[in-house]
Amino acid sequence: MTEKVFAFKQALGNYPTGVTVVTALNSANEPIGLTVNSFASVSIEPLLILWSLDKKSKLHEDFLAAKNFAVNILASDQAQLCGLFASKEDRFTQANWSTSTLNLPILSDTLSVLQCEAFKQVDAGDHTIFIGHVVEIDNNDKEPLLYHRRQLGPIPSSFYEK
Repeated sequence: MTEKVFAFKQALGNYPTGVTVVTALNSANEPIGLTVNSFASVSIEPLLILWSLDKKSKLHEDFLAAKNFAVNILASDQAQLCGLFASKEDRFTQANWSTSTLNLPILSDTLSVLQCEAFKQVDAGDHTIFIGHVVEIDNNDKEPLLYHRRQLGPIPSSFYEK
């Protein structure tokens, strides 16, 4: 690893992010999903979000072909789900989930779920950026799960103190 790549990873690893699990159906109509922290809003009009995926991922081709996907924003008590969907285990047999009205696999008890129609895919180096048009939104009154310096956890209560 070059010095610049190491510095880049160190800088971004020190940037706290929320944690999501992006889910969809593959061509065999089976649920697929993986942990993603490269999630961001893009536009209000229309409602657009983005996330990116390494082209080496086993699920890359499946997500390229998906017409819809869901971004499950994890709640602070869902670190185990984050680890499960980052692993190579059989993810959906170990997670509580259901099928949405848009026929997408949706994880239970998340902070929020954004169901999206695939809007655009952008080739970006060793990743593909997936842009989705948000068509359904479900929110729950929960705290988010954060990722910072290779650690998962809730927002510290001291953050809210003045």
